[in-house]
Amino acid sequence: MAAAAAAASPCIFCQIAGKPTSTTLLHTDEKVVAFQDINPAAVRHYLVVPVDHIPTIKDLQRRPEDYSLVSHMLEVGKKLIQRDAPQCHQYRFGFHQPPLNSVNHLHLHCFALPYTPRWKCIKYLSVGSIGFVEAEKLLGKIKPLPPGISKV
Repeated sequence: MAAAAAAASPCIFCQIAGKPTSTTLLHTDEKVVAFQDINPAAVRHYLVVPVDHIPTIKDLQRRPEDYSLVSHMLEVGKKLIQRDAPQCHQYRFGFHQPPLNSVNHLHLHCFALPYTPRWKCIKYLSVGSIGFVEAEKLLGKIKPLPPGISKV
């Protein structure tokens, strides 16, 4: 399915996830691929991208499959960052939300801090309902409700 989407889509992340490109993959499995950000903002800056095209975090819902996907993305990102930057003691994981996302394909930013240069942290600030959403906060928003409980 991802290969067909990549062939029909100009989405750069679909192309990376769906067929061999010049991008070096740090991780690949049936759900996600991971690679270095082309414009890194920290000591290590990786992106974890779903194989299937999901435009933004606004397309995620309180469904077990969405929660599982984001949890898996975070797990992969944490393993890669901690493996490749064990000397770092601060990490950050999150998503841009529209209109501040640069590519309309869900992607988790994974940072081993500090930011380099320091001013790049501005792009990854959380500002109310726009900006950067921490992965753990997103997981809280999309965690499925127990059966029999509806959102009030």
